[in-house]
Amino acid sequence: MAAYGLYTHISSNKIRSMLLLAGLFLLIYVIVFAGALVAEVLLYSNKSVDFYLIQARRDLIAAFPYATLAAALWIVIAYFFHQNMIDAVTGGESVTRQQQPRLYNLLENLCISRGIPMPKLKVMDSPALNAFASGLNQRQYAVTVTSGLLQALNDQEIEAVLGHELTHIRNGDVQLMVIAVIIAGVVGFFGELFFRMFTNLSWNSSGGSSSSSSSSSSSSDRDSKGGGGAIIAIIIAVALILLAWLLSQVVKLALSRSRELLADAGSVELTKNPDAMITALRKIENRGELPGATSAVMELCVDNPREGFADLFATHPSVDNRVKALVQFAGGHDPGPLALPSDTADESDEPEESATGQLQPPVPRGPWSDPSEPAGVPGTRPGPSEGPWGPHR
Repeated sequence: MAAYGLYTHISSNKIRSMLLLAGLFLLIYVIVFAGALVAEVLLYSNKSVDFYLIQARRDLIAAFPYATLAAALWIVIAYFFHQNMIDAVTGGESVTRQQQPRLYNLLENLCISRGIPMPKLKVMDSPALNAFASGLNQRQYAVTVTSGLLQALNDQEIEAVLGHELTHIRNGDVQLMVIAVIIAGVVGFFGELFFRMFTNLSWNSSGGSSSSSSSSSSSSDRDSKGGGGAIIAIIIAVALILLAWLLSQVVKLALSRSRELLADAGSVELTKNPDAMITALRKIENRGELPGATSAVMELCVDNPREGFADLFATHPSVDNRVKALVQFAGGHDPGPLALPSDTADESDEPEESATGQLQPPVPRGPWSDPSEPAGVPGTRPGPSEGPWGPHR
């Protein structure tokens, strides 16, 4: 399906995402089939590969409704309790207008200007610079931002980040990503379960085989032929589990990477300020790691600095690529990587060495001094990349 405009891209992306999500759900049955192969090898240790494959297919057909019911039950549980689990991991707490008037007003103004129902607002106490949206329906939608983000970004940049998260909600990205994480979690859980079972069985089978050295030559020939079939069946099961897990990760990455660019564009469409989105990304760049957060939570964030080998398993496009897209298609201006006052705080707090080689104490700062001024250099003002809402001490 060709895509020519922002909303056409969003519609096309939704169709592709639904197909990917359906394929992700099918991976559950691949895991069930692999588990059936392992079970058949346990029940019949001297059969051919064709026998194991036929029996595993019959087992899959018999287990199909139960596997579907179990997956649906898993999704229902996550539907009602996923926000509680996310809050438990991140420590996010709901805030009111009285607690966070600046943040609350920015989000409310955006929602009112575009006729968007206002989601819940949460703040997590973390020096990291990040934010994410969560929820599966209108009553559950929430936008969570870190305290570090509030300190480092100015109003326009925070508004751009909020627009990014609202776009995820408007486009239905949040629901698809949460469901994708849930289904991928099922695949990963059962894959790990089967691997643990296979590891234990390998030790048991090796022990059992060592105690059967007194068997006759005819039975040993028969066992070796059957054992070969069992080994091939186990190899197939392991390969299927690995393939299912790998594909589940690839599907999650495809959903996440393609949607971040659209969310950036949606933020510009909401705020009419591409430069604010660009500078927000530059400030967040490499500063978004949430300590203690799982990979599933990081995949929902504005930026996920966790990357795999050769960027293959990175859940988000690089900040450089996102900024280039905003410059090319939204007419923004890229200031390049930005340094925050907190990046040089340690250097400015260190005593300076005079010409005589003696350490000079830093100049004390008064309660009304600018926190962004380096110690010992009064009158130094922050550069144009530093907003008035820089970190406070």
